[in-house]
Amino acid sequence: MAYEYRKLSPKEREEVARIRKERGYPLHAPPHPVRVNGYYLITAACFDHAPVMLSADRRTDFEARLLEGLKSIQAEAIAWVVLSNHYHFLACIEDFASLPVMMKRLHTGTSFEWNRADGCTGQRRVWYHYSDRFMRAENQMIQAFNYIHYNPVKHRVVESPYEWAWSSLRLYEQDHGREWLRERWMKFPPRGVDFE
Repeated sequence: MAYEYRKLSPKEREEVARIRKERGYPLHAPPHPVRVNGYYLITAACFDHAPVMLSADRRTDFEARLLEGLKSIQAEAIAWVVLSNHYHFLACIEDFASLPVMMKRLHTGTSFEWNRADGCTGQRRVWYHYSDRFMRAENQMIQAFNYIHYNPVKHRVVESPYEWAWSSLRLYEQDHGREWLRERWMKFPPRGVDFE
């Protein structure tokens, strides 16, 4: 939405702000209408989809920080993937109020460190707001699980999801095997994805 917003005229921007205010949404962040405990698909992208996590070391570090952050709020990480310019995770959130605090700590800490390391202090915005989607049914959760693991293929980073190191797919492959994963993919494919 932020990218579309920048293309709007001043009058169109005023209208968007008016509608968001009427609905009780924050003016400069995506709304989080569901705030109950449960399973959520969380997505966050680097600002302007810049490939800030292009290096393998940075993705490895970010993955560890993400998982540690979820652990710190007693959230169970179900599935995750980290790419060069965005990430997704599916987690059971026991205390939804703790999620924004954890996300802010994760994004603020990595922004500061990466900007300092890249010589961009005060010049570059690293993260944009995250979005969350509450999982209302088991099939929706399995579709999200599959979407997360297929994401590196969708973005043409690898040809097979098993080739991407920065996701939970390898853990499921070790614990359950590829046939178990294939059955889930065939039964509940993410929208628009054909798992052949």
